[in-house]
Amino acid sequence: MRFYSHHDGLPSRHFISVAGIGNDDPPAYINQTATRHKQEEVIMKSKASLTAILAIVLYLFPVIGHAADVPGVPPEKVAEFIHTVIESHRAFYTLHVVERLEEQGGIKADGEWRTHKKTLPLPQQFVIESSNMFATFTGLRYRLISLWPINPKNGPRDQVDKHSLEAVVARPEHPVTRAITVNDQTFFHAIYADVAVGHACVACHNTHPHSPKKDFKVGDVMGGLVIEFPLGNQ
Repeated sequence: MRFYSHHDGLPSRHFISVAGIGNDDPPAYINQTATRHKQEEVIMKSKASLTAILAIVLYLFPVIGHAADVPGVPPEKVAEFIHTVIESHRAFYTLHVVERLEEQGGIKADGEWRTHKKTLPLPQQFVIESSNMFATFTGLRYRLISLWPINPKNGPRDQVDKHSLEAVVARPEHPVTRAITVNDQTFFHAIYADVAVGHACVACHNTHPHSPKKDFKVGDVMGGLVIEFPLGNQ
């Protein structure tokens, strides 16, 4: 028995053995094709969602990037808005892209995603890469730091950040905010608790050979999300 299918517009011939006739289970190649299509669908949906979020933030940032110049918009509210967007963005990526594709098999998150095939950026790398894009043309900067970083570069930069991290670990519902000055420019600086939203987050830290803490659980505070943006004219 044989049938024809089309790939890239060209007909190709596939053969099914007689032994397979009457079997309710579809041939393996059909399952593989369906899985690949599901993976592609997830990636396309995630790209559309992330593009929409990017457009919203870029549209609004000319206002929120200089919140001190806008009457009635305290920087704490601006930081809260940005934090909500970033965390929603990352949670979607972690739960509906990374974990979903790993469950389907064939694609996983990997720290060497630039050079390894069939890999995605880790959720933390996703945050870093998107921050680099924003910082280039908006002045908005954000990063993840931790008291237990896998990479020492992701630890607190000074004692103030260290004490702020300790505070948000103890009381995750209360972000720590302050104003800082960098090269004569004043920035609003906020640290929010970074909570593990999915198994991909805890698995990475609990299994990594350089991780100083290996007993994280979903829902634990793993560190802090630092958000900085210019305050404009004071």
